[in-house]
Amino acid sequence: MAIWTEPLTLDKLNAWNQGCAVSHLGIEFTEIGDDFLRARVPVDARTKQPYGLLHGGVSVVLAETLGSMAAACSIPEGYRCVGLGVTASHVRAGRKGSWITATARPTHLGRTTHVWAVELRDEEGKLTCNCSLTMAILPPEAAKNARLDAASLGGVQ
Repeated sequence: MAIWTEPLTLDKLNAWNQGCAVSHLGIEFTEIGDDFLRARVPVDARTKQPYGLLHGGVSVVLAETLGSMAAACSIPEGYRCVGLGVTASHVRAGRKGSWITATARPTHLGRTTHVWAVELRDEEGKLTCNCSLTMAILPPEAAKNARLDAASLGGVQ
């Protein structure tokens, strides 16, 4: 059974992220499952560090993007979510010219918090980074202070 509280499409997810760090880094959503989101990032001039490897911060941006979008799409209408914490363990390098694919799955979907496990893998399916993202879930009265609306989402609803 799907955990999403609204209909999702890849076009919609990718449109939400236009004009943000996500699109500048070349991150693209690639798959929607009943309980997961998947996206990928290229290891190229935008995302590599001086040794030609994927910058660790880009791995965290990918993980936080997936977990944040997944949380935002699995909470009740009128609620908002914001990040509380992210951890990352980098276990293998992503090499220039390749793609790194990440999958976010919930480990906890509570009333006030979500925890998302995000695994990043190279093109051979080998783990490159293991992340955990904790999100605060804000009820409508608190969400007003988050100042997130259609305009801040680029008009995409």
